[in-house]
Amino acid sequence: RELKPLVRQMEQEEQISPIIVRQLFDNGFMALEIPEEYSGLSLNFTSACIAIQELSRIDPSVALIVDVHNTLVINAIRFWGSPHLQQKYLPRLATDTISAFCLSEPDAGSDAFSMRTTATPSSISDPSHYTVNGSKAWITSGREAGLLLVFANVDKSKDYKGITAFLVDADSPGITIGTPESKLGLKASSTCPVHFDNVQVDADHVLGSVGEGYKYCIQILNEGRIGIAAQQIGIAKGCFDVVLPYLHERKQFGQKLAHMPAMQQQFAQAATELHAAEVMMYNACRLKEHGMPFVKEASMVKLYSSQVAEKISSKSIEWLGGIGFTTDLMAEKFYRDCKVGSIYEGTSNIQLQTIAKIMNAEYE
Repeated sequence: RELKPLVRQMEQEEQISPIIVRQLFDNGFMALEIPEEYSGLSLNFTSACIAIQELSRIDPSVALIVDVHNTLVINAIRFWGSPHLQQKYLPRLATDTISAFCLSEPDAGSDAFSMRTTATPSSISDPSHYTVNGSKAWITSGREAGLLLVFANVDKSKDYKGITAFLVDADSPGITIGTPESKLGLKASSTCPVHFDNVQVDADHVLGSVGEGYKYCIQILNEGRIGIAAQQIGIAKGCFDVVLPYLHERKQFGQKLAHMPAMQQQFAQAATELHAAEVMMYNACRLKEHGMPFVKEASMVKLYSSQVAEKISSKSIEWLGGIGFTTDLMAEKFYRDCKVGSIYEGTSNIQLQTIAKIMNAEYE
């Protein structure tokens, strides 16, 4: 009830309302899988995906903030953070601090491991701190984040095996948050460049082990892709929430649109594809939670759900007719919001390559 009336205002202002941010924390959306001992809800991954999906039915921008915060940053800290880092940051992330995942760079998108951001150790054998220099791009929640999960290379001679993950407070000296990008959709969610100029990070803020960041990045993004699928499924459901009541109210030629066979065939087909995507999502969640291989399924559901969301949001505008092309209804917003689903956290081409690689390995 509180979110829906603010959706258009937040899009126009290109900023999430502080009221909504506070309610996300107060209602546990920012602490879904954080253990209760750190002020979290101790829910499972499936529950987190359901929350992301349901928020996306109203505003995918808000869902994206929740998604990145939970499935990428918090889970990385849960999996690889030292007791010190978990005690320091998980209670904050559960109660009042938004986080951001700083991986992509201007010249390192799909080829993320070609990153240029460096973290120079204060000494080779036993560094007390690292000095981070470089720039990150397309960082979700960059404007609002109080904590950054930053990937940087500590030893370029080792190529990607020098990549290391760091937890960095966003107010650290030397960090500059750039102007948010002006985007096609997801406007209430800020997407910013983040610049690091001689930022000192204590050695005990390394997440996991030095040089293991590339492994953590791969694993956490595999999980994150299921979260993006949940968002895309929620967008498609949001379209149906808008269009189906209209089809049952609108009459042409003396008949409700929903009763016209040509229309029925279209929305029935779309609903079937949406159901298939949702089942794929739950299956990927099931495999992940049971410790079974799930990378192929995660890529499949991310790929397919983005296609389904784009199709249903586009068709919804057509089914609504002229009013669908206006901002009177939310279909046009869903149409714009879903497009990036085929781009971020691994493009559709990357998903296809991943699927094919795993399939080939199964038969070689």
